[in-house]
Amino acid sequence: MNKLEQLRQMSVVVADTGDIEAIRKFQPQDCTTNPSLILKAAQLPGYSPLIHELIASMPKDGDPDDLLDHLTVRIGTELSKIVPGNVSTEVDAYLSYDKNLAVSKARKLIKLYQEQGVGKDRILIKLAATWEGIQAAKELLADGIRCNLTLVFSKEQAITCAQAGVYLISPFVGRITDWYKKDQGVDGFSIDEDPGVQSVKGIYTHFKAHGYQTVVMGASFRSVAQVEALAGCDRLTVSPQLLEELAADEGELTRQLSPQEGHEQEPEITEVQFRWALAANPMANEKLAEGIVNFHNDTEKLRKLLKNF
Repeated sequence: MNKLEQLRQMSVVVADTGDIEAIRKFQPQDCTTNPSLILKAAQLPGYSPLIHELIASMPKDGDPDDLLDHLTVRIGTELSKIVPGNVSTEVDAYLSYDKNLAVSKARKLIKLYQEQGVGKDRILIKLAATWEGIQAAKELLADGIRCNLTLVFSKEQAITCAQAGVYLISPFVGRITDWYKKDQGVDGFSIDEDPGVQSVKGIYTHFKAHGYQTVVMGASFRSVAQVEALAGCDRLTVSPQLLEELAADEGELTRQLSPQEGHEQEPEITEVQFRWALAANPMANEKLAEGIVNFHNDTEKLRKLLKNF
Protein backbone atom coordinates (compact mmCIF):
# COMPACT_ATOMS: atom_id res chain seq x y z
CA MET A 1 0.00 0.00 0.00
CA ASN A 2 1.06 3.57 -0.53
CA LYS A 3 1.28 5.93 2.43
CA LEU A 4 -2.15 7.43 1.84
CA GLU A 5 -3.73 3.97 1.98
CA GLN A 6 -1.75 3.19 5.13
CA LEU A 7 -2.79 6.49 6.69
CA ARG A 8 -6.46 5.66 6.10
CA GLN A 9 -6.01 2.57 8.29
CA MET A 10 -4.86 4.78 11.19
CA SER A 11 -6.79 8.04 10.82
CA VAL A 12 -9.93 9.28 9.08
CA VAL A 13 -8.63 11.28 6.10
CA VAL A 14 -10.45 14.52 5.29
CA ALA A 15 -9.94 16.59 2.15
CA ASP A 16 -9.04 20.20 2.90
CA THR A 17 -10.51 21.61 -0.31
CA GLY A 18 -13.71 22.63 -2.06
CA ASP A 19 -12.47 21.28 -5.41
CA ILE A 20 -14.91 18.58 -6.49
CA GLU A 21 -12.47 16.93 -8.90
CA ALA A 22 -9.77 16.66 -6.23
CA ILE A 23 -12.27 15.11 -3.82
CA ARG A 24 -13.41 12.61 -6.45
CA LYS A 25 -9.79 11.67 -7.08
CA PHE A 26 -8.75 11.03 -3.47
CA GLN A 27 -12.11 9.78 -2.11
CA PRO A 28 -11.79 11.07 1.47
CA GLN A 29 -14.28 10.17 4.19
CA ASP A 30 -15.13 13.82 4.91
CA CYS A 31 -14.34 17.20 3.45
CA THR A 32 -13.92 20.60 5.02
CA THR A 33 -14.21 24.09 3.62
CA ASN A 34 -13.64 27.63 4.83
CA PRO A 35 -14.09 31.06 3.20
CA SER A 36 -10.63 30.86 1.61
CA LEU A 37 -11.39 27.46 0.06
CA ILE A 38 -14.87 28.53 -1.07
CA LEU A 39 -13.28 31.59 -2.73
CA LYS A 40 -10.85 29.34 -4.62
CA ALA A 41 -13.62 26.88 -5.52
CA ALA A 42 -15.86 29.66 -6.86
CA GLN A 43 -13.14 30.56 -9.37
CA LEU A 44 -12.89 27.02 -10.75
CA PRO A 45 -14.51 26.49 -14.19
CA GLY A 46 -16.51 23.54 -12.90
CA TYR A 47 -18.50 25.76 -10.55
CA SER A 48 -19.36 28.44 -13.11
CA PRO A 49 -22.70 26.91 -14.23
CA LEU A 50 -23.78 26.42 -10.62
CA ILE A 51 -23.01 30.05 -9.75
CA HIS A 52 -24.78 31.41 -12.83
CA GLU A 53 -27.82 29.28 -12.06
CA LEU A 54 -27.83 30.39 -8.43
CA ILE A 55 -27.50 34.10 -9.24
CA ALA A 56 -30.31 33.83 -11.79
CA SER A 57 -32.58 32.26 -9.18
CA MET A 58 -32.00 34.97 -6.57
CA PRO A 59 -33.64 38.45 -6.43
CA LYS A 60 -31.47 41.00 -8.24
CA ASP A 61 -31.73 43.46 -5.35
CA GLY A 62 -31.42 40.76 -2.71
CA ASP A 63 -29.12 40.61 0.29
CA PRO A 64 -25.51 39.80 -0.79
CA ASP A 65 -25.07 37.78 2.41
CA ASP A 66 -28.07 35.66 1.47
CA LEU A 67 -26.50 34.91 -1.91
CA LEU A 68 -23.25 33.98 -0.20
CA ASP A 69 -25.05 31.64 2.20
CA HIS A 70 -26.85 29.94 -0.68
CA LEU A 71 -23.57 29.53 -2.61
CA THR A 72 -21.80 28.06 0.40
CA VAL A 73 -24.60 25.57 0.91
CA ARG A 74 -24.84 24.69 -2.79
CA ILE A 75 -21.11 23.91 -2.90
CA GLY A 76 -21.43 21.93 0.32
CA THR A 77 -24.39 20.05 -1.15
CA GLU A 78 -22.33 19.05 -4.19
CA LEU A 79 -19.54 17.87 -1.89
CA SER A 80 -22.01 15.84 0.18
CA LYS A 81 -22.83 13.83 -2.95
CA ILE A 82 -19.21 12.70 -3.21
CA VAL A 83 -18.03 12.05 0.35
CA PRO A 84 -19.85 9.51 2.51
CA GLY A 85 -19.24 11.40 5.74
CA ASN A 86 -19.37 14.98 6.97
CA VAL A 87 -19.08 18.29 5.15
CA SER A 88 -17.83 21.18 7.30
CA THR A 89 -19.37 24.57 6.50
CA GLU A 90 -18.05 27.74 8.11
CA VAL A 91 -20.00 30.60 9.65
CA ASP A 92 -18.74 34.05 8.61
CA ALA A 93 -15.65 34.77 10.71
CA TYR A 94 -17.00 38.28 11.37
CA LEU A 95 -19.46 36.63 13.78
CA SER A 96 -16.72 34.98 15.84
CA TYR A 97 -17.29 37.31 18.79
CA ASP A 98 -21.11 37.28 18.73
CA LYS A 99 -22.62 34.08 20.07
CA ASN A 100 -26.22 34.89 19.21
CA LEU A 101 -25.55 35.93 15.60
CA ALA A 102 -23.30 32.89 15.10
CA VAL A 103 -26.08 30.60 16.34
CA SER A 104 -28.62 32.28 14.05
CA LYS A 105 -26.35 31.97 11.03
CA ALA A 106 -25.64 28.31 11.80
CA ARG A 107 -29.34 27.54 12.03
CA LYS A 108 -29.95 29.30 8.73
CA LEU A 109 -27.22 27.26 7.00
CA ILE A 110 -28.66 24.01 8.37
CA LYS A 111 -32.13 25.06 7.12
CA LEU A 112 -30.73 25.79 3.66
CA TYR A 113 -29.04 22.37 3.62
CA GLN A 114 -32.30 20.70 4.58
CA GLU A 115 -34.01 22.49 1.67
CA GLN A 116 -31.37 20.89 -0.58
CA GLY A 117 -32.13 17.47 0.89
CA VAL A 118 -29.03 17.31 3.11
CA GLY A 119 -29.75 16.47 6.75
CA LYS A 120 -27.96 18.04 9.69
CA ASP A 121 -26.40 14.65 10.41
CA ARG A 122 -24.14 15.26 7.37
CA ILE A 123 -23.04 18.80 8.24
CA LEU A 124 -20.54 20.18 10.73
CA ILE A 125 -20.87 23.91 11.39
CA LYS A 126 -17.43 25.50 11.58
CA LEU A 127 -16.87 28.21 14.17
CA ALA A 128 -13.70 29.93 15.34
CA ALA A 129 -12.60 28.73 18.79
CA THR A 130 -13.25 32.01 20.55
CA TRP A 131 -15.12 31.95 23.88
CA GLU A 132 -18.25 33.09 22.03
CA GLY A 133 -17.77 30.49 19.30
CA ILE A 134 -17.48 27.70 21.86
CA GLN A 135 -20.64 28.85 23.68
CA ALA A 136 -22.46 29.01 20.33
CA ALA A 137 -21.42 25.41 19.63
CA LYS A 138 -22.70 24.38 23.04
CA GLU A 139 -26.10 25.95 22.31
CA LEU A 140 -26.27 24.41 18.83
CA LEU A 141 -25.50 20.98 20.27
CA ALA A 142 -28.79 21.19 22.17
CA ASP A 143 -30.49 21.46 18.74
CA GLY A 144 -28.64 18.39 17.49
CA ILE A 145 -26.31 20.51 15.36
CA ARG A 146 -22.71 19.31 15.54
CA CYS A 147 -19.82 21.75 15.24
CA ASN A 148 -16.20 21.84 14.09
CA LEU A 149 -14.28 24.41 16.15
CA THR A 150 -11.45 25.74 14.04
CA LEU A 151 -8.43 28.00 14.54
CA VAL A 152 -7.36 26.06 17.64
CA PHE A 153 -3.85 27.10 18.64
CA SER A 154 -3.69 26.35 22.38
CA LYS A 155 -4.47 23.52 24.78
CA GLU A 156 -6.83 25.81 26.73
CA GLN A 157 -8.92 26.43 23.60
CA ALA A 158 -9.03 22.69 22.95
CA ILE A 159 -9.97 21.71 26.52
CA THR A 160 -12.71 24.36 26.70
CA CYS A 161 -14.17 22.94 23.48
CA ALA A 162 -14.11 19.41 24.88
CA GLN A 163 -15.71 20.48 28.15
CA ALA A 164 -18.50 22.15 26.15
CA GLY A 165 -19.18 18.86 24.36
CA VAL A 166 -18.01 20.09 20.95
CA TYR A 167 -18.10 17.29 18.37
CA LEU A 168 -14.77 18.06 16.64
CA ILE A 169 -11.86 20.51 16.88
CA SER A 170 -9.31 21.48 14.24
CA PRO A 171 -5.99 22.27 15.94
CA PHE A 172 -3.65 23.89 13.42
CA VAL A 173 -0.15 22.62 12.73
CA GLY A 174 1.49 24.69 10.00
CA ARG A 175 0.40 28.11 11.23
CA ILE A 176 1.89 27.39 14.67
CA THR A 177 5.14 26.28 13.05
CA ASP A 178 5.17 29.39 10.85
CA TRP A 179 4.83 31.64 13.91
CA TYR A 180 7.71 30.01 15.78
CA LYS A 181 9.96 30.04 12.71
CA LYS A 182 9.45 33.77 12.42
CA ASP A 183 9.70 34.38 16.16
CA GLN A 184 12.94 32.42 16.52
CA GLY A 185 14.40 33.50 13.19
CA VAL A 186 14.96 29.93 11.97
CA ASP A 187 14.29 28.22 8.64
CA GLY A 188 12.59 25.23 10.20
CA PHE A 189 12.53 22.55 12.88
CA SER A 190 13.26 18.84 12.94
CA ILE A 191 9.97 16.97 12.86
CA ASP A 192 10.49 15.80 16.46
CA GLU A 193 10.77 19.42 17.60
CA ASP A 194 8.13 20.93 15.30
CA PRO A 195 5.97 23.18 17.55
CA GLY A 196 2.84 22.65 15.48
CA VAL A 197 3.16 18.87 15.56
CA GLN A 198 3.92 18.92 19.29
CA SER A 199 0.85 21.07 19.95
CA VAL A 200 -1.53 18.61 18.29
CA LYS A 201 0.18 15.62 19.93
CA GLY A 202 -0.24 17.29 23.31
CA ILE A 203 -3.93 17.97 22.74
CA TYR A 204 -4.58 14.44 21.47
CA THR A 205 -2.78 12.83 24.43
CA HIS A 206 -4.57 15.10 26.92
CA PHE A 207 -7.98 14.31 25.45
CA LYS A 208 -7.41 10.57 25.58
CA ALA A 209 -6.05 10.71 29.16
CA HIS A 210 -9.16 12.59 30.33
CA GLY A 211 -11.68 10.57 28.35
CA TYR A 212 -12.90 13.53 26.28
CA GLN A 213 -15.02 12.36 23.35
CA THR A 214 -14.32 15.40 21.14
CA VAL A 215 -12.68 14.36 17.87
CA VAL A 216 -9.19 15.79 17.26
CA MET A 217 -8.60 16.63 13.59
CA GLY A 218 -5.12 17.93 12.80
CA ALA A 219 -5.22 20.70 10.17
CA SER A 220 -3.09 23.28 8.34
CA PHE A 221 -0.23 21.08 7.20
CA ARG A 222 2.83 22.47 5.46
CA SER A 223 4.51 19.18 4.60
CA VAL A 224 3.99 15.44 4.29
CA ALA A 225 6.40 15.01 7.22
CA GLN A 226 3.97 16.87 9.48
CA VAL A 227 1.10 14.65 8.34
CA GLU A 228 3.13 11.49 8.91
CA ALA A 229 4.17 12.70 12.37
CA LEU A 230 0.47 12.70 13.38
CA ALA A 231 -0.51 9.35 11.84
CA GLY A 232 -3.08 7.84 14.18
CA CYS A 233 -4.70 11.14 15.17
CA ASP A 234 -8.51 10.79 15.09
CA ARG A 235 -8.74 12.70 11.80
CA LEU A 236 -6.39 14.62 9.55
CA THR A 237 -7.56 17.21 7.03
CA VAL A 238 -5.02 17.39 4.22
CA SER A 239 -4.69 19.46 1.03
CA PRO A 240 -4.86 17.73 -2.38
CA GLN A 241 -1.17 18.48 -3.00
CA LEU A 242 -0.09 16.61 0.12
CA LEU A 243 -2.59 13.81 -0.52
CA GLU A 244 -0.95 13.43 -3.94
CA GLU A 245 2.50 13.14 -2.35
CA LEU A 246 1.29 10.54 0.13
CA ALA A 247 -0.36 8.51 -2.63
CA ALA A 248 2.88 8.52 -4.65
CA ASP A 249 5.02 7.24 -1.75
CA GLU A 250 5.25 3.46 -1.42
CA GLY A 251 7.29 3.58 1.79
CA GLU A 252 6.18 2.32 5.18
CA LEU A 253 4.15 4.64 7.41
CA THR A 254 4.52 4.22 11.18
CA ARG A 255 1.67 4.99 13.57
CA GLN A 256 2.64 7.84 15.89
CA LEU A 257 -0.49 8.28 18.02
CA SER A 258 -2.60 5.59 19.66
CA PRO A 259 -5.78 6.03 21.72
CA GLN A 260 -5.12 5.17 25.36
CA GLU A 261 -8.34 6.01 27.15
CA GLY A 262 -8.09 7.40 30.67
CA HIS A 263 -10.45 8.92 33.21
CA GLU A 264 -8.45 11.75 34.74
CA GLN A 265 -10.56 14.60 36.05
CA GLU A 266 -9.89 18.32 35.77
CA PRO A 267 -11.92 21.44 36.65
CA GLU A 268 -13.82 23.26 33.93
CA ILE A 269 -12.07 26.25 32.41
CA THR A 270 -13.94 29.45 33.20
CA GLU A 271 -14.36 32.39 30.83
CA VAL A 272 -11.82 34.43 32.80
CA GLN A 273 -9.29 31.58 32.70
CA PHE A 274 -9.89 31.06 28.98
CA ARG A 275 -9.40 34.72 28.11
CA TRP A 276 -6.36 35.08 30.36
CA ALA A 277 -4.67 31.95 28.93
CA LEU A 278 -5.23 33.28 25.41
CA ALA A 279 -3.92 36.75 26.29
CA ALA A 280 -0.84 35.19 27.91
CA ASN A 281 -0.04 33.10 24.82
CA PRO A 282 1.32 35.49 22.14
CA MET A 283 1.29 32.84 19.42
CA ALA A 284 -2.28 31.63 20.00
CA ASN A 285 -3.62 35.14 20.53
CA GLU A 286 -2.03 36.47 17.35
CA LYS A 287 -2.83 33.48 15.13
CA LEU A 288 -6.47 33.29 16.26
CA ALA A 289 -7.06 36.97 15.49
CA GLU A 290 -5.13 36.75 12.23
CA GLY A 291 -7.06 33.66 11.13
CA ILE A 292 -10.41 35.30 11.85
CA VAL A 293 -9.47 38.47 9.96
CA ASN A 294 -8.07 36.55 6.98
CA PHE A 295 -11.17 34.36 6.69
CA HIS A 296 -13.36 37.45 6.84
CA ASN A 297 -11.24 39.20 4.20
CA ASP A 298 -11.70 36.23 1.88
CA THR A 299 -15.44 36.36 2.54
CA GLU A 300 -15.40 40.00 1.43
CA LYS A 301 -13.47 39.04 -1.72
CA LEU A 302 -16.07 36.35 -2.42
CA ARG A 303 -18.89 38.89 -2.06
CA LYS A 304 -17.18 41.12 -4.65
CA LEU A 305 -16.59 38.17 -6.96
CA LEU A 306 -20.27 37.24 -6.88
CA LYS A 307 -21.29 40.87 -7.44
CA ASN A 308 -19.23 40.99 -10.63
CA PHE A 309 -19.93 37.46 -11.81
